[in-house]
Amino acid sequence: MSDRYQRFVRSRPGRVLTRRLGLPNPVRLRRYEADAPAVGRPALLGGPPGGRLLEPLGKLLAGMGADVRTEPADGERPGALVFDATGIRTSGELRSAYEFFHPVLRGLDTCGRVVVLGTDPHDCDHPREATAQRAIEGLVRTIGKEAGRGSTANLVYVAPEAEGAAESTMRFLLSGRSAYVSGQVIRIGTGEAAQPVDWKHPLAGKIALVTGASRGIGEAIAEVLARDGAHVVCLDVPAQGDALAAVANRVGGSTLQLDITSPQAPERIVRHLADRHGCVHIVVHNAGVTRDKRLANMRPELWDQVLEVNLSAQERIDEALLSTGTLRAAGRIVCVSSISGIAGNFGQANYATSKAGVIGRVQALARVVADHAITINAVAPGFIETRMTAAIPLVTREAGRRMNSLQQGGLPVDVAETIAWLAGPGSGGVNGNVVRVCGQSMLGA
Repeated sequence: MSDRYQRFVRSRPGRVLTRRLGLPNPVRLRRYEADAPAVGRPALLGGPPGGRLLEPLGKLLAGMGADVRTEPADGERPGALVFDATGIRTSGELRSAYEFFHPVLRGLDTCGRVVVLGTDPHDCDHPREATAQRAIEGLVRTIGKEAGRGSTANLVYVAPEAEGAAESTMRFLLSGRSAYVSGQVIRIGTGEAAQPVDWKHPLAGKIALVTGASRGIGEAIAEVLARDGAHVVCLDVPAQGDALAAVANRVGGSTLQLDITSPQAPERIVRHLADRHGCVHIVVHNAGVTRDKRLANMRPELWDQVLEVNLSAQERIDEALLSTGTLRAAGRIVCVSSISGIAGNFGQANYATSKAGVIGRVQALARVVADHAITINAVAPGFIETRMTAAIPLVTREAGRRMNSLQQGGLPVDVAETIAWLAGPGSGGVNGNVVRVCGQSMLGA
């Protein structure tokens, strides 16, 4: 869907009017390009003494081909600011973060990246350290709002002894793949993180199942997973058969037509995957429906349909895949939730309930599947430019687009890129996370 306002502000009269009236001025976001470097300009790396990630980060950034420096050259705009906050153990030591960011934040390049790494307060040995580490969340979220010009800021809590599991996450957050992910807190634990042979095709040799793959976000997920090397089994209802086949043919995948709410669906999925591919490595629960009504006006069948498609069917499918071993050890489950499941939304009691249930399921199941080196995570999209959002009334649609730090709607590919990162073999330490793909939306913040 076209954002006419964004086209207008890029025109000559639009630029003049935007400056005079102080209107939102969204920039064109830096997204994935096959041959583009992960960090196009120098990356500034800093942190107080005693940080346990400073040296590993230097090696990691250099391995990514970044020009790593401790301060910028005169007149040079850094493309990334990376700060190791693990050495901050008291509130007084938070001054080191101010001293790092204060002189360089204004000079951050357009669509720059800010990544701060710390220790989860729950992993801290002393209340003072836990206090200081929790305070960093406020700093990072504020930087995400202040940096402007399409830049993003995210916080990564790295568990002790998980220092070697951060590369996949850093590659994602510093690249164009994370264009619409900002203001997030990501937790990396000690799960097994296998480095891919080729970071350009990290999913090579993997079998991925994507539900609701015939259009919109599901179609984008299939495209990105295939681009990264996976064979994608595209699943959707029979009524979408032609569109589903077109997607599968374009990405070199295959199709499975069925209604995931049918009693036979879990068994059929298991049998199809076992017979055709032997197993599955990645499961993406993208299929979902909306049946919007105020709760007082909602018929019971509208409640039941949304909960069944968006939540209960996922539970039954995963139970079948896990109990039969069809989802292999070191497998990945990624669920599509929504910021409606975090903040609620007028007229969407059924949808918000189902998407909040997805989050609860991810957090509960993460502890169970970890014993098999399997991870389960969720993405929670905000305003994404799809046919569904195109049908929203104009004023509401424009508010949804502008009410985030990037002042624009996201694209289906932004959700897909985030899912591909969570599905990668190097993301084994990322488990039980809910990552919002919303441009740091004001809703539910």
